[in-house]
Amino acid sequence: MKVLLIKDVKSLGKKGEIKEVKDGYGQNFLIGKGMAKLATPDVVSHWKAEQERMAKELAEEIAQFTDEKKRLEATKIVIAKKLAPVGIRGSVKKDDIAKAVDDELNIKIDKRNIELKKAIKLTGEFKIDVKLGHAIHALLIVEVVGE
Repeated sequence: MKVLLIKDVKSLGKKGEIKEVKDGYGQNFLIGKGMAKLATPDVVSHWKAEQERMAKELAEEIAQFTDEKKRLEATKIVIAKKLAPVGIRGSVKKDDIAKAVDDELNIKIDKRNIELKKAIKLTGEFKIDVKLGHAIHALLIVEVVGE
């Protein structure tokens, strides 16, 4: 019997491969546990179409992240804070940076994807690494100015 593997199966093959297995092993174990499907022409064509759709979505997502990276690196984000005797009042945190990027560039960034070792407490320019996804990082320049 031929089966299409839906998941990686140790000592048999990787996801997406078509394998020839014994009837009992294929029917009772692989198909029964949801690790494989019977490799009919309809199932195989549906699998290939799904893989092509997922590859297309991945390419579109990577193109979007690359475009956002170019926009982020071409712009300087300015954040205004009230001045204190030394530095600024409070600090600039990941939330502030994410909100400023959303307001100025209309790019939504999760604050967990902003690499900021500690909060910014002085005025000046700071280079901050932002993870966009699929191993694409942007170097964002944030300028903190006093009001």
